[in-house]
Amino acid sequence: MLTISIDPVAFTIGSLEIRWYGIMAAIAVASLLVIMLREAKRLGITRDIYSIFLCGVIGGIIGGRLAYVIYYWEHFMANPREIIGFAGLAQMGMIIGIIVAALIYMGVTRMRFSTLLSVGDAFIVGAFLALAIGRIGCTLNGCCSGQPSPFDFFPLAVIYTPRNTMAPEYWGVPLYPTQIYHVLWNLIVFAIVWRFRGKFKPEGGLLLFGFSIYAIGDLSLRFLRAGREPLLWGIDNAQFVDLAILVIFLPWLIIKLRQFNKQALVTELVNEAEQEQNHGD
Repeated sequence: MLTISIDPVAFTIGSLEIRWYGIMAAIAVASLLVIMLREAKRLGITRDIYSIFLCGVIGGIIGGRLAYVIYYWEHFMANPREIIGFAGLAQMGMIIGIIVAALIYMGVTRMRFSTLLSVGDAFIVGAFLALAIGRIGCTLNGCCSGQPSPFDFFPLAVIYTPRNTMAPEYWGVPLYPTQIYHVLWNLIVFAIVWRFRGKFKPEGGLLLFGFSIYAIGDLSLRFLRAGREPLLWGIDNAQFVDLAILVIFLPWLIIKLRQFNKQALVTELVNEAEQEQNHGD
């Protein structure tokens, strides 16, 4: 069994606490930027990358914090001064915040939607590596923990020493290591998306493909999470976001692929007809 006794606070500067969660989040953002710039160069995208990345980071922080506050509404209503802060960010809220920020940027700058989708293809390549790094922060922090596990051996159970980042009833109790499961799933999706770079010709194809695969695993793993508050059919709000991603993105991907293949076929037939005409002349 794995026991995690590391202090969530890495070090302090005066009264400022620097947590492992924040350190891993910073590393995640930096890694995402490096990979996104590399992919943008490969795709021939030369403008707006830094601006849209900054907007995405801001949108992700706002969306993640807002979703976290909504998840723990009763706590924050009793402690309203804690609403503004970075102590907790919900991953699904971050994803929604990034998407909304990107759409707002597109509207303000009058960027073509196809260009935004191309930027999305560059973004998605490093997104799941960044999410995996962020989940390492969750693992060290103790947040996003799993339900009590009937098993007493790793990788099916992990024990946390007392900390203020999780409910006291979970201290010293064997729990499903859901954070580690999320790390592994994000790394798997990252490897798949990396392998399929350049395979999806329509703009946004890789973006839709990556999010669709991610949503399947995330939806499943969340059934093991502690503190779940199902809304309907045993599914909580984050899982409904996963379902929305699948319902919207997967059909969208199929339609784009069919349209692209149809257009490619038409182009091929036109080229063949032109070649035959040239030979005839």
